[in-house]
Amino acid sequence: MPELILASTSRYRRELLQRLRVPFEPRSPEVDETPLPGEAPADLAERLAMAKAKAVAALHPQAWVIGSDQVADLGGQAIGKPGTHESAMAQLRAMSARQVLFHTGVAVVAPGFEQLERITVTVRFRPLGDAEIDRYLRLEQPYDCAGSAKSEGLGISLLETIDSSDPTALIGLPLIATSRLLRAAGFPLLELAR
Repeated sequence: MPELILASTSRYRRELLQRLRVPFEPRSPEVDETPLPGEAPADLAERLAMAKAKAVAALHPQAWVIGSDQVADLGGQAIGKPGTHESAMAQLRAMSARQVLFHTGVAVVAPGFEQLERITVTVRFRPLGDAEIDRYLRLEQPYDCAGSAKSEGLGISLLETIDSSDPTALIGLPLIATSRLLRAAGFPLLELAR
């Protein structure tokens, strides 16, 4: 059976990949995610997606390896995972009534194959007050999400619009692009689905 590996420890990416109903194993990619000096958010997402896939593929050279990374972009500045309530408050205040781009890179590395795609999701936040930001954060605690809001949960109430060509990209793994890359790499996706 072909070996499929997700180069990620993210539970969100793992849950999304499970939707394709193919067996896979998650592996930690052990990649330094520090942005390079002057690196644009979209470039960072692409570089990290490929770096993660390559790092795991080096240890499993016969496998199909998926790497992915997402970077939120507010006016050209990368917005990372907040980690704390205070940082999440600051992020959501800054994004109030503004447009944020969420760049998600996805890469597949397999024997004789190495390809990358980037999906950009445009999100418009509605005007947000401190009391509702605080209430949202205490209810959902999205401290491990770039941009401090989970669109798949209560965070959807903070938004005005989402514009995307790949609906799961905002959650962290664009399944349309992932499926396209796996097919291009010769992975028998539908044949292995259970």
